[in-house]
Amino acid sequence: MEPTGGDVDAFIEGVTPAVRRRDAETLVELMREVTGHDPVLWGTTIGFGTYHYRYDSGREGDTGAAGFAPRKPATVVYLPDGVGAHEDALAKLGPHTTGLVCLYLKNLETVDMEVLRGIVAESYARVTAGTYAYRARDGGHAAS
Repeated sequence: MEPTGGDVDAFIEGVTPAVRRRDAETLVELMREVTGHDPVLWGTTIGFGTYHYRYDSGREGDTGAAGFAPRKPATVVYLPDGVGAHEDALAKLGPHTTGLVCLYLKNLETVDMEVLRGIVAESYARVTAGTYAYRARDGGHAAS
């Protein structure tokens, strides 16, 4: 995957509904602080920093080391190290749902922002520590 080079601010201005736009602005600041990187558009995902991944299948590439996508039903925060790596923190976060590497949030005002900051920071640190492989079938992660 490659960054698209789009204007992040213009992209956020077009986000609907308004709660997603507000949450996108908040997440840009949170992730900028946590990662030390400015936001970059990767399609419709706003990413911060990069990491190289390699799956057991041999497929590999580069993508954002932290990131999110403001979608109409919910904002998707990507946790490339897998949501299972954050089970204890997620129990303290507040209302959310999850997928393998996706954290779905409908309203940042209903979650503990310090817990979210910690989750993003831990995930970012883990995936930028070196080449990273995620094993979805194991529900876990492994550095390689």
